[in-house]
Amino acid sequence: SRPRKFVIFRLLGRCRNHSVRMGKAGQARQVFKTFGKSSKRSSGLVKTEGKQQATPAKLKKNIVPGSILILLAGRFRGRRVVFLKQLQSGLLLVTGPYAVNGVPLRRVNQRFCIATSTKVDLDASKFNSVTDAYFAREAGKKKGGKKDESTFFAMEAEKQGISDEKKAGQKSMDENIVKGLGADMKSYLKARFSLSANMYPHELKF
Repeated sequence: SRPRKFVIFRLLGRCRNHSVRMGKAGQARQVFKTFGKSSKRSSGLVKTEGKQQATPAKLKKNIVPGSILILLAGRFRGRRVVFLKQLQSGLLLVTGPYAVNGVPLRRVNQRFCIATSTKVDLDASKFNSVTDAYFAREAGKKKGGKKDESTFFAMEAEKQGISDEKKAGQKSMDENIVKGLGADMKSYLKARFSLSANMYPHELKF
């Protein structure tokens, strides 16, 4: 049998090596054990009683109904539009009007537009019927099976543009705005915004 001192030395050496391999976090878990049910799910996420709804962004002070905005992104970037109201989602409802510069009713983020000091007469109450649901896409029918040339062209034919109801609504809403626009204002809305040589955005007054 081995001496008692040698056995104790070997045991202490093993404990030290074990602690080095485990690290401080492993030692703490071994020494301080937690009791009771965990509040975490199997995925590791903490349970929440209800889903928090995102608060809409606060509208800038210089943006009021009737203000002329310059779009900086998207399909109609560089176009001037008329601001109508802020929707519940926080996005801005704008229109060209479509009869003047070809910009239909759209939702834009106020980060991607410049507010100008130019304004037009506008009755905001006539646009209360337009909400975020107005821009929701209709759910298409899912078709199973492989796609060949015949099915592809059939799907292209089924694609429809804007409904007649929305076209009529766009026309009636724009009429109220176009009536109060003069010739100079119409030409201003038709013109695209662009920067030429020696023009700096931070030095311009909109």
